[in-house]
Amino acid sequence: MIFCYFAELSLLIPLFLLFFGLQLFYVRKASWRTFLHLTFLLVLLMSAAHLLKFYGAFSLYYTPIAFVPMLATLLYNDIQLSWALSFMASGVIGLMIGFSLPEMVVFFMGSVCGSYVVQKARTREVFIKAGLYVGIVHLVSSLLIHMDLSLENSTKVLIPLAVNGIICSMIVMGTSRIFEYIFGEITNFTLLELSDSSQPLLQRLVLEAPGTYHHSIIVANLAESAAERIGAHSLLTRVGAYYHDVGKIEKPGYFTENQMITANKHDDLEPSMSRLVILNHIKEGIELAKEYKLNQRILDFIPEHHGTSLIHYFYQKALAEGETGEVGEEDYRYPGPKPRSKETAIVMLADSVEGATRALEEHTPQKIEDVVRKVINNKFIDGQLDECNLTLREIDAIASTFVRVLSAMYHSRVKYPERSNGHNGNKSSK
Repeated sequence: MIFCYFAELSLLIPLFLLFFGLQLFYVRKASWRTFLHLTFLLVLLMSAAHLLKFYGAFSLYYTPIAFVPMLATLLYNDIQLSWALSFMASGVIGLMIGFSLPEMVVFFMGSVCGSYVVQKARTREVFIKAGLYVGIVHLVSSLLIHMDLSLENSTKVLIPLAVNGIICSMIVMGTSRIFEYIFGEITNFTLLELSDSSQPLLQRLVLEAPGTYHHSIIVANLAESAAERIGAHSLLTRVGAYYHDVGKIEKPGYFTENQMITANKHDDLEPSMSRLVILNHIKEGIELAKEYKLNQRILDFIPEHHGTSLIHYFYQKALAEGETGEVGEEDYRYPGPKPRSKETAIVMLADSVEGATRALEEHTPQKIEDVVRKVINNKFIDGQLDECNLTLREIDAIASTFVRVLSAMYHSRVKYPERSNGHNGNKSSK
């Protein structure tokens, strides 16, 4: 019956979906998968509106229109997408249940407000705040539009509109984990759980490859600051950096950050064998991520943070030893893919910059800036940033952020003068 009802609706609703799809594909560069997921949410909302209109005894002003854009903001972290969804949901539901244009505007304003409040939600209290704000915006907008409401009518309109915000926030809070699992997306709440050092995979990294863990923390700090600077998903970037090198757990001693006391194990290996060990940490990292059921958005950081970069050191070593007669440059490149998002590209740059800066003998601000610019320029020339949509302005901002953070990390300290007359400064010796 509900499908027959939808079939009888005005052609305006298919037109709404058409323009929404065009906006997703050509403006937001979204995939068919995202379009289908968001359309599914809209169909759920339309079904709820249908039930309220034909089978329920409740006011139509209880229709939880803001639920869809608020949930989409949590799942996709895209406020512009939420604007489009707010317009879509308000327009489509308004046409379905007979709202006037002013009433559609009221729900549109409430939906936009709720989306902004939950955009960077990291605590559950944000849902309560969002519900209150949506209700307040509904009330204020309705009073401004219907200033001539009688007392009886205002009670029938204003109370449901105020409660509507709380209903929307409760639905979002209760269903976000479900839709996160169904759609394969990831919210800030799951990211915060993954960032906890008590996570089993991070615990293994701390115990089995402590040098890699320390390196990952530094990369995470660099990458998060850069992501924040250009408006990318900073929390996703930080958590992705935590897990980008988990493949090194399997053979930690073959990576320099874990070689604190022992000699470099690659000294006894041919360059071709060293190449296999280095390349294998990507494959092993992906297998570990799947074993521990990490979200695909986190798993993407493992292969993409190297892209198709050249393993330069061992390639040059192979050239020097005359080993490359049978093995070409392509065999000394990572398998890829290249970074396909701004977040994975930032981690690639932060990872390369951190290693190059650590190798400097003198950490002056000028030397740090020189090596940062050189590393990023080499990645750009090598084509590693071709698929991630970073602009030149954003790349420059990322470089500036890296220089600032690294200069602060390696800042020089004041050398304290030694005490004279035999005093060693140890008060407890007196």
